[in-house]
Amino acid sequence: MPLSVTDPRSSPADQIAHAVEVLGRANQRIAVFRAIYFGKKRVKTVNEIATATGLDRIRVLQEGKLLADNQIVNQIRAAGMTAYEKDRFYSAQKNRILRLVQDPVAFAKLPTKARPRVTWPNAFTIRIPRPRIQARYITIDDIASFRRVGRIRVEAGEYTAIPESRFKNGIARILGESGRFSDWGGERNDLYTSRVRISGRRLPAAFAFKGPGTKGVLTPRQMGKNGDQIQRLFKTAASVFLVQYWGQVAESVVEQMEEFAKAKSAVEGSLVFFGVIDGDDSNRILHAYPTAFRR
Repeated sequence: MPLSVTDPRSSPADQIAHAVEVLGRANQRIAVFRAIYFGKKRVKTVNEIATATGLDRIRVLQEGKLLADNQIVNQIRAAGMTAYEKDRFYSAQKNRILRLVQDPVAFAKLPTKARPRVTWPNAFTIRIPRPRIQARYITIDDIASFRRVGRIRVEAGEYTAIPESRFKNGIARILGESGRFSDWGGERNDLYTSRVRISGRRLPAAFAFKGPGTKGVLTPRQMGKNGDQIQRLFKTAASVFLVQYWGQVAESVVEQMEEFAKAKSAVEGSLVFFGVIDGDDSNRILHAYPTAFRR
């Protein structure tokens, strides 16, 4: 008998905040979450979720595993294949979670144990109009410059990492970027280009690459000598910010990127895109554009 993966009595608000942070702005992850928690059926197989979302089985397995690893759902076997079981607490809170995912301002006001709501005497509030904050999470599937990736289906977790410089040069070739990009200790980014296309628009983009020398789950602390690489990345005069790593990227990296993206959007009054390219998506790029990464 599977055990409930959450303990709502510990702190319901923290449980809700955890789910919102895990879902982030990842459209495919949100779609898988919706499919699992839609309707009265307690367990959904990978095939059922793939049919409901239009995603392929590999992508469903990737996003489902992330949800299970973060205890948003329970991963089990059903009908001879991987399946995902609803958690009773998250099932009851799914609509609220999805509303907060779509409304970062409301989510920022959600008081939790980690960030209690404190009222200071003589405090004043500075309000930024919501339309002024436009920060959007994207994946490589949202970037037209990597359109071939959408046709690639590879086994999750099965890849051979290549050196950072070789991967960076390959990305530059894919984008049609002919500039030279040398590494030095204080750079704001590893690759800056004005040739990234999203939704029919050509936008300036800044990439940060973490080579295979970094091990384990990537966290902000591992990014830069002082853990300030994301902060420096967002100082670039760009509209698109991407972090690439040959492995799993911690949600804390995405959270930090989102906060800097919101701040940049609020100050500049512009739409800011941000996202990560993990090991599996890096592998999809290699398979989609093999000639770009030849020595």
